[in-house]
Formats: sequence, C-alpha cells, structure tokens
Amino acid sequence: MLKYLLDEHVSHAYRKQLLRRESSLTVRIIGDPGVPPKGTLDPDLLLWCEKEGFVIVTNNRSTMPVHLADHLAEGRHMPGIFILNPFMSFGDTIEELVLLALASVEDEFRDKITFLPYKG
Repeated sequence: MLKYLLDEHVSHAYRKQLLRRESSLTVRIIGDPGVPPKGTLDPDLLLWCEKEGFVIVTNNRSTMPVHLADHLAEGRHMPGIFILNPFMSFGDTIEELVLLALASVEDEFRDKITFLPYKG
C-alpha cells in the first residue's frame, strides 16, 4: 500500500479525511515528528521519500518536475509524486488518493509524476 507524505502547503484536512475514509493508510505531513521539517527543500524531500518509501502529494506543479528530473539524473529513484488538481473537488481527490493507495501495484508510480485525476 502506498504511503503518503503531504506537502506542507497541502491542507491538513486531506490527512483527516484520508484516514477517516481508510484508517489503514499511512499519511504524514511535512513538519510532523519523524518526517522532514517545514521549509525543507524539495531535493531533500525527494531523498527522504526515496529512503522511507513515501509518495509525495503536492500542489507544486512548477518546480517539483525539475527537482525530480535532477534526482533521477543522479541515479536515484522516487516512489512517486502525485500532483493535486485544483479543479477536482475535495471529495473526489480523497477518493482518488484512497483508490490509488489501495489498488496500485508495487513500483507502479516509481520515478513518475502523476497528475490527478489518474488516467492510468
């Protein structure tokens, strides 16, 4: 099952509702104990996620693709990055993230940026 690290600019309501919908999910937010602190640079987040096996959930459409390309160019890997769609409803986004977490196969999103909704 996918584990999610929510970007610090993603509302904490996402974690609350994801866990309400599916309590078995692992959902952390930047700044939580045991995860990178707020203000951590994106390249460092990618390193942490690679080591810990977390998919980043973010609304960062501009710089995250560049940082992922640099990360991969260094021979590194990433469990995945999900970029939220500002035009999807909150409820649809929650359902999508739960479905992706529960139904994905191992490494399905490895080294990829996936824009929601997933068109798989």
